Amino acid sequence: MSVQPTYPGVYVQEIPSGVRTIVGVATSITAFIGSALKGPANQPVTINSYSDFERTFGGLWVKSMMGYAVKDFYLNGGSQAIIVRIENGTTASTINLPTLGSPVGALSLRAASNGIWGNKLKASVNYQTKDADSAVPDNHLFNLIVFEDTDGGVKETFLNVSTNANDPRFVTRVLLQSSVLVRVNGVVPAARPIASVPLNPPGSGFTSVAAAGGSDGIDLTSLQYLGSEVNKTGIYALKNVDLFNLLSIPPAVRGGDTDIQVYKQAMKLCVAKRAMLLVDSPAAWEANAANAPANAIAGLGALGLNGPDSRNAALYFPRVKLSDQLRDGQTDVFVPSGIIAGVIARTDTTRGAWKSPAGIDASLNGVQGVNVALSDEENGQLNPLGINVLRNFPIVGSVVWGARTLRGADQLADDYKYVAVRRTALLIEESLYRGTQWVVFEPNDEPLWAQIRLNVGAFMHNLFRQGAFQGTTPKDAYLVKCDKETTTQNDINLGIVNILVGFAPLKPAEFVFIKIQQLTGQIDT
Repeated sequence: MSVQPTYPGVYVQEIPSGVRTIVGVATSITAFIGSALKGPANQPVTINSYSDFERTFGGLWVKSMMGYAVKDFYLNGGSQAIIVRIENGTTASTINLPTLGSPVGALSLRAASNGIWGNKLKASVNYQTKDADSAVPDNHLFNLIVFEDTDGGVKETFLNVSTNANDPRFVTRVLLQSSVLVRVNGVVPAARPIASVPLNPPGSGFTSVAAAGGSDGIDLTSLQYLGSEVNKTGIYALKNVDLFNLLSIPPAVRGGDTDIQVYKQAMKLCVAKRAMLLVDSPAAWEANAANAPANAIAGLGALGLNGPDSRNAALYFPRVKLSDQLRDGQTDVFVPSGIIAGVIARTDTTRGAWKSPAGIDASLNGVQGVNVALSDEENGQLNPLGINVLRNFPIVGSVVWGARTLRGADQLADDYKYVAVRRTALLIEESLYRGTQWVVFEPNDEPLWAQIRLNVGAFMHNLFRQGAFQGTTPKDAYLVKCDKETTTQNDINLGIVNILVGFAPLKPAEFVFIKIQQLTGQIDT
């Protein structure tokens, strides 16, 4: 804004640069959906390590394939994950602390989340409060101790909580905001709970009341995975997530499959959220190792994961063999999507999203082997169909040996044949979507277009410098156009500004030809 001079002298005016830095979004935040021992249901929870998963969701559980997938993710280089726990028929444990009120009632506590884990909870009460020595003590105040009766279990102590709803330390509010173990169940009685009897010897604590009634329910079905789009449950809980890049949906039971309808809806969700769905191949494909390649070729069409949306999905085959620590280290077969997500995250960190997550560096850490050993010829039958094969090679070990989306069949000749190309496009789309929000409601004319070209061009040039595109010069590598040619007067009248962004993607060297020629002896003439 120009300065209006009112007195003779020198005026200093700061001019805005017009630079609004566009920052590339994260590329390997992975969402997992499945059952767990404990934790909030149908609520996305962000974790940054497997230890976080153990604390919040209970760690490995023999009945949950999600736990194994999350562990594989971190073992293979994953960093940030989003967990959605879903349930089928689970119940919460309760603890009833009796009171002396009239009528006689109980302060009922329930475990913070459903599951049999809550049956290990215990609680005790004492009156050693802040006014214990007062001539007229507050008969609403008490101290509450809640703990897990396990080795290394969590213990929580809540001092001077009250059954009086008007007290700042009202027990319902205190537990809701401060406890990871319990919540108040129902109405709080007027009288405080009966104090627990001190244990002998003195100082060793108080007697406690144990929880009961928790249940892990039954196996999940497709209904729990699909949930409700309106209520944002199941896979649609991810609509509450600002950003995720990869989605893994391990099967509900060991050796089972994720329902195809779940995959179809998840694929649509991934398109809307600019994410990639990692599809685990059906167990039936490899029931007979000799027929596995033929089963995969015949079964791919039956999956029905096709159409333009399948650009946002990639399928990996076969499953992998892992040592199961919950079964004394015995080897069992597991789906690979968690491992693949970790490999992608590791590749993004070292090379970038534009590097195909495949090759001898794309090792499958912690894997005992692949469930079906495929030859070069069998691999050659599957790769042109868009099936990404996991292989085992001498010295190198188990690796990802495919880099295509489910639109990667040669016959389709799709622009997004390769995972790396699709993920680079998603990175650019999401980054520009977030980085150009300032444009909305700005005057739609050449000064705005110039700022857009400056800021979007700077972002694209930064990717070029990192090696994300083909070409040795920016002109060969990318294009940013926003002017009167892209935005006509009719567009301006409609409130539209059009930004054209193009890039020359890096495509993987799938086939390496080495030509050898024998040179005959040269004759001097």
